[in-house]
Amino acid sequence: METNRQKKIAGVLQKDLADVLQNAARDGMKGVIISVTKVQVTSDLGQAKVFISVFPQIKRDIILKGVQENTATIRYEMAKRTRNQLRRMPELLFYIDDTLDYIEDIDNALKGKKENPIKNPDILDKRQKR
Repeated sequence: METNRQKKIAGVLQKDLADVLQNAARDGMKGVIISVTKVQVTSDLGQAKVFISVFPQIKRDIILKGVQENTATIRYEMAKRTRNQLRRMPELLFYIDDTLDYIEDIDNALKGKKENPIKNPDILDKRQKR
């Protein structure tokens, strides 16, 4: 169960990270949209799991690799932005949010493009909790 403090910090990080990542994408890659879908902060406020969604999906692995390689720079920029709100900037761990892929698979199956998951639930990929 997340505390109110964790939720507030996650909200601040999500808003500022979205701004930082979108500015970086605007400078380096035209036609790429990066959104921060969720941020989960640990109870000791030492780590933050950041889930990002990238459009178009073809470039998501490249974007994730680039973001992970530049985590130190992103963390520094975030520390400057949140210096009045946080004493210590949490370590940032970036993951791809696969929710849209999962929803698309279910939608295609229900439209008849794939086997019906209601009749055979084993055909859907099992999502892993992070």
